[in-house]
Amino acid sequence: MTRLPLFHSRVRPEWIDYNGHMSEAFYVLVFGHATDALMIETGLDSGYRESTGCSLYTVESHLRFLRDVPEGARLAVRTRVLGAAARKARFAHEMYVVSGPESEPPPDAAPVATTELLAVHVDRQAGRAAEFPDAIRHRFTELTEPAPDWAGRSIAAVG
Repeated sequence: MTRLPLFHSRVRPEWIDYNGHMSEAFYVLVFGHATDALMIETGLDSGYRESTGCSLYTVESHLRFLRDVPEGARLAVRTRVLGAAARKARFAHEMYVVSGPESEPPPDAAPVATTELLAVHVDRQAGRAAEFPDAIRHRFTELTEPAPDWAGRSIAAVG
């Protein structure tokens, strides 16, 4: 099975909130950069966007915060493609704290956060969804792997 490379980052001091750990906005930022890396790996890079006028738009997400992340922590984000259709793609990111700048999480590591996303391929000039080119849809298909147990859930009702 083909896997995407890990995306790496480090928690900056300005990302720390009043509770002394990474603020929720910066989890989204790191996951957003991991989505950018996914786009590059699937052919949806800046050259593609400039030449076609098309891009990938996130239309739905579900983010889980599982553990506090301190200032200076090194992060690795694993991305999994969960499926793709003519105009949309579903994928997930799992964020881990790792020991070094290019380290992989140990096999038994638990993520500190996860997000599942649904994205639509959009023709920006037409202002509507457009089919992926065959080569890009094929790349998504070859990267597709089983969904983790936590994917596909929604937020439970309170009360």
